[in-house]
Amino acid sequence: MIDVPQFGLGCAPLGNLFEEFTDEQADAILTAAWDAGVRYFDTAPHYGLGLSEQRLGRFLATKPRDEYVVSTKVGRLLRENPSWDGTALDATGFVVPARLRRVLDYSAAGVRASVEDSLTRLGLDRIDILFVHDPELSGDPGATESALTALADVRSEGVAAAIGTGSLGIDALLTTARSGLADVLMVANRYTLLDQSVAPDLLTACDTHNVRIIAAAVFNSGLLASTPSRAAKYDYAAVPDDVLARALELDAICRAHGVELPAAALRYPLQDPRVVAVVAGATSAAQVHQNVARLTTDIPAALWDALIS
Repeated sequence: MIDVPQFGLGCAPLGNLFEEFTDEQADAILTAAWDAGVRYFDTAPHYGLGLSEQRLGRFLATKPRDEYVVSTKVGRLLRENPSWDGTALDATGFVVPARLRRVLDYSAAGVRASVEDSLTRLGLDRIDILFVHDPELSGDPGATESALTALADVRSEGVAAAIGTGSLGIDALLTTARSGLADVLMVANRYTLLDQSVAPDLLTACDTHNVRIIAAAVFNSGLLASTPSRAAKYDYAAVPDDVLARALELDAICRAHGVELPAAALRYPLQDPRVVAVVAGATSAAQVHQNVARLTTDIPAALWDALIS
């Protein structure tokens, strides 16, 4: 397992997630991250139909290759969309033209093609971490191990330093941890103050097979990124009543200890020694600086006791 910086910038917003960003705005976010000391960047072909990888690649082309860590993902090939009418936008939340379409492919050939395409978009000759992306979407129970086996070959060739799976699906993550092939998991939305689905089975599997965890989406799609409200999203969708009530309870506990909820949410997974990093996106330079500052917030032990009880 390679060394991964404790904080990574999630680059889904660079693919115009939910709102459009210009190249200049995207570059400003990346510049703010770099200037603040961020040296880990996570992206995927899925994010903006390749736009996130392209923007990240252009930025990193100006930086020394041995000074940063990049992770991207396989499982979705980007291919021409024959039904595109010239104006339609992507229907999966990214504000980009739908001139390309995603083709789920977790086969060995598909994994190879995805890696080559990502190398081209990123302008790199190697990728530090490669994740199988949401293999549960395929409907094929063998998709996870098929893709991991192909990634293990890529790793043995030196094109990747570490491999694993990135997903919200605990079953796919469990299969990965138990496969004996993986170095690291990207656990999205499932190791947060609101959702600890990783325990106990996945954590036990990580211990047994010496697999590390990168916790992503620690704000649960935004609900924990500020004072919880119904206007926020939870797991990329509307906030259920019981979840909102729990989030407000967590916020009140944090306030009672003089700590803002987002700082506690960002730091929470890092209390576990299995977790080597957390990843969070940003839609502005200010958000980048906020999150970096939150990593050094003084959080009393009593708050963790209150939150976890």
